[in-house]
Amino acid sequence: MNTKRELSEKAIDLLQELIAIPSFSSEEAQTAASIMNWLDLRNIPYRRSVNNIIAQNRYYDTAKPTLLLNSHHDTVKPNAGYTRDPFKAEIIDGKLYGLGSNDAGGALVSLMAAFAYFYEEANLSHNLILVASGEEENSGPNGLIKVISEIPEIALAIVGEPTLMQLAIAEKGLVVFDATVNGISSHAAHKNDENPIYKSIETLEWFKNFEFDQVSETLGPVKTTVTQINAGSQHNVVPAQVDLVVDVRVNDKYSNQQIAEIFEREAPCKVKARSLRHQSSSIDPYHPLVLAGVKLGRSTYGSPTLSDQAVLSCPSLKLGPGDSTRSHTADEFIHVEEIHEGITIYIDMLKEFLITSGD
Repeated sequence: MNTKRELSEKAIDLLQELIAIPSFSSEEAQTAASIMNWLDLRNIPYRRSVNNIIAQNRYYDTAKPTLLLNSHHDTVKPNAGYTRDPFKAEIIDGKLYGLGSNDAGGALVSLMAAFAYFYEEANLSHNLILVASGEEENSGPNGLIKVISEIPEIALAIVGEPTLMQLAIAEKGLVVFDATVNGISSHAAHKNDENPIYKSIETLEWFKNFEFDQVSETLGPVKTTVTQINAGSQHNVVPAQVDLVVDVRVNDKYSNQQIAEIFEREAPCKVKARSLRHQSSSIDPYHPLVLAGVKLGRSTYGSPTLSDQAVLSCPSLKLGPGDSTRSHTADEFIHVEEIHEGITIYIDMLKEFLITSGD
């Protein structure tokens, strides 16, 4: 078995290799190949589904529950603010720079190192399945959502995202609504009491002030935000409708279906959900996996950002090295020491859970 430090060094090497390869969502074929090569060098069997790489621990036992270790190797495209080459993986003053270093390359290679550490262990309480997934950033159909239907049932999951190695025990879900305020089209020179632009003022106020009753202890209230508005084609024509886009961040007190039903019943305009699949996620704060992390000095919190947890129906924990506030920023970086720490915490936490836990 490799030591934690040895695994850390090899994980950092892999992360530098991944950074150097463009891997925008649905274009991750070459980073998938790098991940497969890393597993090959450790004699760990795997299979590939599109650009998702899947591996199981050596002593996988169908009588045991399964713990999923998941993070993604796709990235967003670099923004215009970059002053460095986004694909040049440089370590300067302890910072590893490059696109995807923080979101979520550091978490991915750290989880892979932890998986490799336990791969040969014979007497674990849970099976381990590693999934290095694609299409997380664009919530694509060929990412983790595809893999879930192809692997054994998952009882529990750790999703690797930058959390400063604190325990995100809940994550808000997301529903995006298209809303339409209808009126009557006319020439601007004529009186029109059904101008949908004026009618939209009341609608905007309704979305601004509407509050859902149930507030979560970890995630707070449901948050509703109008993010887009569009109407009209020329200065002298009153349009027939105003189109709005409404972003709703859902706490763990509601299902997305319930949010949609409430809006359809109460909103003063026509609303239609684009998708209901990005559900909120949570895990019992007293779950043995969470307690294993708390024992190591980790704190718990609720995360407002979306991840692949949204496609999981089992209890899940979001945890990883790096800082979410660095994600999608110019000149993205992760501290090398964060990766060393992340691998150590993952391994120590999993030792506590997999070797002493029965649940």
